[in-house]
Amino acid sequence: MEDFRRSRRLRSNAAIRSLVRETNLNISDFIYPMFVVPGENIKREIPNLPDQYHYSVDQLKEAVGEVVDLGIQGIILFGLPEEKDEIASGAYAMEGIVQRAVREVKSHYPELMVITDVCLCQYTSHGHCGLVEDGTVLNDESIEKLGATALSHAMAGADMVAPSDMMDGRVAKIREILDKNKFNHIPIMSYSVKYASAFYGPFRSAANCAPKFGDRKTYQMDPGNRMEALRQVEIDIAEGADIIMVKPALVYLDVIREIKDSFSMPLAAYHVSGEYAMIKLAAKHGLLKEEDSMIEALTAIKRAGADMILTYFAKDMAKWIRRNQ
Repeated sequence: MEDFRRSRRLRSNAAIRSLVRETNLNISDFIYPMFVVPGENIKREIPNLPDQYHYSVDQLKEAVGEVVDLGIQGIILFGLPEEKDEIASGAYAMEGIVQRAVREVKSHYPELMVITDVCLCQYTSHGHCGLVEDGTVLNDESIEKLGATALSHAMAGADMVAPSDMMDGRVAKIREILDKNKFNHIPIMSYSVKYASAFYGPFRSAANCAPKFGDRKTYQMDPGNRMEALRQVEIDIAEGADIIMVKPALVYLDVIREIKDSFSMPLAAYHVSGEYAMIKLAAKHGLLKEEDSMIEALTAIKRAGADMILTYFAKDMAKWIRRNQ
């Protein structure tokens, strides 16, 4: 009799497939992004992000309560200010939208991990992630404002800050300012590898942060670069990053894998708005099964090496895991 291996023996039923599965998704893997806006009694669906909402601060108790009840252990907050200006003053104001949101969430859910996005793009009148002079995005002047923003978030009660701007030296500056002000216990989740991606479109609409001129290619990474990603991670670790991140996730699985193999650091991946919206819209038109596609996409990100995943599917995924435990 011909001797050959029958791999299908381990695929013959759901129980055995579960036993030999190499990558499993857990509720603790996920961080849920949330958008906070000025006003009162606002829960408004975001047009380009199906099933995602703008919340006013007074609506956060109920909205975050759902997240907590599902067992999700962390959220990341993005804020839309009432007014914007050239120096992004709303980003580091102690009564800014994110600062008020942090205080509100922590007053009700002190054990929830509240992470804040640290960037200037939502707060600048021109929509860039740093200060601008004569059409050029300034680096060193911008990181001073980013440091002030991170400090204001920590003072409001944030558990972790996540700089997403891609200015050089911003991790070191934030670490210096936090430490100087006795917030040396606050970790930094750095968007270390953030590509100049076409998949951010729905987010930019949701956060009202599309640049008014030019693009972000002078500070976000070129999609063709792999070795640069490794160099950028090495720099951020040396500057004091506690967690490193790759963004987007699905179209950069090779980069996630290589970083995981090269650095013994906690690794986050952001399943971004465009990647989420594609599944939602394809499912709406009957081209994909939404739940199956969600599970496959998030499994791929974890299989590639991500320790944690920022995703708009966090609540849906938590519900699925609970049903199938």
